Amino acid sequence: MHHDNRGAAQGDRRDALKARHRRAIVGAASDLMHETDGAHFTVDQLAERADVSRRTVFNHFGSLDEVVLEVLSGELEAIVDGIDAFLAGVPVGPGGQIRLLDRLVDAVRDGGLVELIPRLKRILGGDRPEPGPRQAMLFERAFTDLNARLAATLRRHHPGLAPVDVDLACGAFVSGCLVAVEHWEAATGGEVTEESRRVWDGLLDRMAALARAGYAPVPTGSGTDAGTAPDAASGSDHGAG
Repeated sequence: MHHDNRGAAQGDRRDALKARHRRAIVGAASDLMHETDGAHFTVDQLAERADVSRRTVFNHFGSLDEVVLEVLSGELEAIVDGIDAFLAGVPVGPGGQIRLLDRLVDAVRDGGLVELIPRLKRILGGDRPEPGPRQAMLFERAFTDLNARLAATLRRHHPGLAPVDVDLACGAFVSGCLVAVEHWEAATGGEVTEESRRVWDGLLDRMAALARAGYAPVPTGSGTDAGTAPDAASGSDHGAG
């Protein structure tokens, strides 16, 4: 019995050490990526920063790309957590009607997403106008993971909805946000200011209005060239389910 307890304690220490090493590797990768606005470090640089051996890095990750994806996953997890908290705190609107896209749009009005996506694009693409195949693959995999996490979050908050409806809504939302960010960057230069946040809100309004209109053209309002939604759309259904 005493031998069994000693073995269990040793196993716990090994597990704790593995967890500590993994956190150190991911933390070091995050630091390197944000210091250089890129993901172009070597295994030796990563191991040195994490204070582990090359072998330890590969004991936890099959490649550097897997390390980068774990960092990106952690960045995007903060967005999912924010959406989760919003959905928990904002009830479904009168009559119990659930507008999934509206709820997701309202959940990202704080600007966290519009600040994060350009930063991830810089990290993956560096100074290049277009990302290379590796960077494009990493970006796609990161946002595929975001889509899956969002869908799981929505299903937890709205278990009565058909899974296919949730998946379609999340796919439309994530794709729409990526397009909206491109227009936001073109209109604002990528600078986060009060005015650029207003542009972001207008683009979100437009995305939601297009969905409600069955993607029929929505007249451009009096806002920016990025295409803000008309006043009638921008004030409707915020916070409603």
